Amino acid sequence: MQLISKHLLLIASILTVSVCAFMLFSIAPNSALGATTVQKAPTTTKAKVATPVKKTTTIKKKVVTPKMAFEYSGWIPYWRTATGTRDVAPHLSQLAQVHPFGYTVKLDGSLYDASNLEDGTTWTSFIAQAHAQKTLIVPSVMWSSGATIDSILGDPIARMKHEDAIVDMVSRNSFDGVDIDYEGKIVSTRDSYSLFLKELKGKLGTKMLSCTIEARTPPTSLYKNIPADLEYVNDYKEINKYCDRVKLMTYDQESADIVLNKAGDRLYSPVSDPLWVQKVVTLTLNDIDKSKLVVGVPTYGYIYKVTPWDDGTGYHYDLEEAFNPRYATELATQLDIKPVRNRAGELSFTYVPDELSASSTPITSSTGTTTIQMNQDQLASYAPKNTPSGLRAALGATKLAQTTGAQQSFYMLWWSDSKAIADKIALAKKMGVRGVAVFKLDGGEDPAMWSVLK
Repeated sequence: MQLISKHLLLIASILTVSVCAFMLFSIAPNSALGATTVQKAPTTTKAKVATPVKKTTTIKKKVVTPKMAFEYSGWIPYWRTATGTRDVAPHLSQLAQVHPFGYTVKLDGSLYDASNLEDGTTWTSFIAQAHAQKTLIVPSVMWSSGATIDSILGDPIARMKHEDAIVDMVSRNSFDGVDIDYEGKIVSTRDSYSLFLKELKGKLGTKMLSCTIEARTPPTSLYKNIPADLEYVNDYKEINKYCDRVKLMTYDQESADIVLNKAGDRLYSPVSDPLWVQKVVTLTLNDIDKSKLVVGVPTYGYIYKVTPWDDGTGYHYDLEEAFNPRYATELATQLDIKPVRNRAGELSFTYVPDELSASSTPITSSTGTTTIQMNQDQLASYAPKNTPSGLRAALGATKLAQTTGAQQSFYMLWWSDSKAIADKIALAKKMGVRGVAVFKLDGGEDPAMWSVLK
């Protein structure tokens, strides 16, 4: 998801939910106004008796606003269909929708069934189980070629054919709707994309239209100097009109938030920091209804090759690959390292792999910068006393740079576990949005995750 290219990194590895129908709107007060009646005394020779006037009575009914159901959903990736369906099947009752991830788009706008959803084998029994649990099957259509998206959606005839292909796919397979995940769009596509959603929703009728969109970091947290001509590709107001669910890809944060990057300790490249998520959701709620907005939650992590600056005041990060939590926990056990809970609420640890350990002499560049290679124990010896095992490589390399100017690289693993997922769920509930969508559900996530999806 945030970008398809990163999803393809995921395993090596990288969201969801049974859809409840929209809750009833507030019940309008149904007031009965008692009539005011004045009775006349009958004509009689007796003295007239004053007739009391009844008081006006207003019967007020309490306004009841039904609580919006909080939903869980998630994506099963096409590269791990078998393990994903096995993993999710016992937990279908916890999910409002499941998104097979899914279909891709060819150059001519036609669809390619990357998950083999229509082959009648792997998915048939799973879909039957899902519907028995009243969990909706809403497959994703993924597209990340900005120029091709612009070409197809900008051509009325090609756009209509593309829409019809999607509607036919949904109808032919009795799916409950479709999830549109078109990333990497260019600014010129903005209006035609909005028109595409409008037309597609009209053709889908009562079927669900879910729209998965990139997270939008507030400009003050994204730029040192905000561009005067800043434009957004997605028209949130239009998306809000036509999409039944809007799923926000609040993951793959990394270095996006320059304000949070500078705060606290310097080692920081999160998958999804709740502080960043809160900023993104707050901004998005200016245009997207709470009853539609769903917060994306990651279940994976990234490996970085990290190199301290030569003065030890910061780090340079090179993303190596994505991984599932089990890889990290097994490696930490093998290295006798205890992962630390970092300031993003996720887990991480640092170490020196064999390819970076002592195997060559120091190298001095033309600028005078020296790169050296030490093993785990050698580098850890530079770290301050009582440094947690998960930070010894990092703080050892930092101290080495500060005292000698030499740069020793190390590896950092940073990932989202069940505790990090629970933190995001709590935040989503606090902010009053529709739910959370998990990317990804493939059997590789922290197994304790299912106990927090409740």
